[in-house]
Amino acid sequence: MEEYEIAVIGGGPAGIMAAIAASQNSSSVILLEKNPKLGRKLLTTGGGRCNITNAKPIRELLKFYPQKNFLKHAFYTLSNEKLLSFFENKGLKFIEEANNRIFPETEKSIDILKILTDYLEDIIISYNFEVKSIDEDFVINDKLKADKIIIATGGITYPKTGCSIKNYSLTKQPITDIKYGLSPLITKKDLSDIAGITLYDVIVSYKKTKVKGNVLISHFGLTGPAIIDLSNFISESISYNLLENDNCDINFEIAIDLCPDFSREKLQEKFNQDFQVKGKTMIKNYLKLFLTNNFIDFFLDEINLDRETQLSRINKKSKNRLIKNLKSFNFKIKGFNNDLAKITVGGIDLNNVNPKTMQSTIIPNLYFAGEVLDLHGPTGGYNLKIAFSTGYLAGLSASEK
Repeated sequence: MEEYEIAVIGGGPAGIMAAIAASQNSSSVILLEKNPKLGRKLLTTGGGRCNITNAKPIRELLKFYPQKNFLKHAFYTLSNEKLLSFFENKGLKFIEEANNRIFPETEKSIDILKILTDYLEDIIISYNFEVKSIDEDFVINDKLKADKIIIATGGITYPKTGCSIKNYSLTKQPITDIKYGLSPLITKKDLSDIAGITLYDVIVSYKKTKVKGNVLISHFGLTGPAIIDLSNFISESISYNLLENDNCDINFEIAIDLCPDFSREKLQEKFNQDFQVKGKTMIKNYLKLFLTNNFIDFFLDEINLDRETQLSRINKKSKNRLIKNLKSFNFKIKGFNNDLAKITVGGIDLNNVNPKTMQSTIIPNLYFAGEVLDLHGPTGGYNLKIAFSTGYLAGLSASEK
């Protein structure tokens, strides 16, 4: 039976970085990958451009994570400067875009993966190796033994990349509820007729949580940055667990403030003035001041107001209905689009993992990194930052003599 000091399970960004870090102090590291190639999910990130991290200072960056206290040590251990230097030392440069998002200058995720693979040159990689069992002596699949194991198997999203809900049962670690994250939402109403419309700079809310950004209407429902980021908060607040039932049948409502630059009072004031001065203008034309042109007919149909009605003929009750829906236009949701969910909410319970080493506090010499942990952030490089930083810390910690 082959024996190694460290076995890393999972060849995604967290697992690759863990193997690289572990090899700095150990010459006996093996990386076990379920697929015939490494980094399949990494290649899909940022639309194939790889939004590798977010350039905000660490103190500011941590505010965007529910688990900021747990992540603090990992983020300082592998700072953005140190992470980017891994690639810059190999000749790759980076660009910063809106909202502090960092991309490789080539805008190709394959270039990130190539450099990571270069760092693995002296590390043994076993492809097409699906880990099905780990016994208490750290014997994996009855084939190889390791002194220490790092689990970086990812979450449940993008199953074609090797992610599987079965990975959570590899150890006896407590697991929080597993849910979909950064996911588009499926509406009860068929929106096919208005698919492709974008609502710009609106505010989407669920209960007390609000997110500002663009919303894209799709054939299945709603997506776009504001919806994707809000989905994390929604998923956390709703009771369901994919470990128990993969049929996530849920019902809730979200509201969209279509005119965030106007308060209700300001809209009321403007309507009172304009409905007198522009009395002969039809409501469908007047609303071009506030709404995307091709969304107006749908909006008026939904609030039961004739689009040909002149402003002077709109009574007080209808005017109030207009204002109410411009400030809070509701969509009934029946679920998450799990095929397009980007991350997993939930995972290995952080209460049983040492944040300064990523080692289990229950099983000695067992470490975790990346999305398999109950860690997540919004879109914009935040989740790859988790993967690289926790992977690096786990690898470094496991290799310490």
